[in-house]
Amino acid sequence: MRSWGVTLRVLPDLDAAAREGARLVAATAGTVLSRSGRFTLALAGGRTPRALHAHLVSQAIDWERTVVLFGDERCVPSEHPDSNYRMARESLLDRLPRPPGKVLRMEGELPPADAAARYEEAMRQVFPGTPFPRIDLVILGMGADGHTASLFPGTAALTEHERWVAANHVPQLDAWRLTLTFPVLQSAAAVLFIVAGEDKAPVLAEAFGGLPHPAPYPCERARPTEGVLTVLADRAAASRLPQPLP
Repeated sequence: MRSWGVTLRVLPDLDAAAREGARLVAATAGTVLSRSGRFTLALAGGRTPRALHAHLVSQAIDWERTVVLFGDERCVPSEHPDSNYRMARESLLDRLPRPPGKVLRMEGELPPADAAARYEEAMRQVFPGTPFPRIDLVILGMGADGHTASLFPGTAALTEHERWVAANHVPQLDAWRLTLTFPVLQSAAAVLFIVAGEDKAPVLAEAFGGLPHPAPYPCERARPTEGVLTVLADRAAASRLPQPLP
């Protein structure tokens, strides 16, 4: 079903949503690679992507022609239990039959501003000569507060309009994060949200279900301006969606 410019699908549970997400990633990769020499994919952090990765491993994706990026990272070393890169490496990258052609890791062990600048420069080598990169597919999650990537409500990175990557201090976590910025997410060819859990239901209904709310959440500002936005939600996350969707 489509609502407010979003293709939103409700699946029985997280595993079903992850399975469908993996299918969509593989289909997108096939389409992109049929017309170009590479596929650029930005992975999400947090807990939900583990389920997606479990299904991605078995998909027929030409990983050798794939550039893997990250939407955000915690400011910790790559072997830290909280590292998004470590999670992706253990649940996906190390389990692939062939390694990706390129993996760009955010260097969370560096001072945040340095890490953000270095990641932006690395991305500019992949996407030269463009104001903002057109990533083929960005995978995102959504927090119960409406954050996505590490774009949290009330934080400075929400107002960034020029940089590709921001070092973002998150007061509610008392922590620094690295994150792609809205101009990068909005420039993507496709964005895929996978949302699971009853705690996400109120925000999902407002951000992507069309229910009125006073101000946009960070997650809904991640819509591509000239691309495709798909949201896959499990039944728990979708429990407060209007019926039928507007």
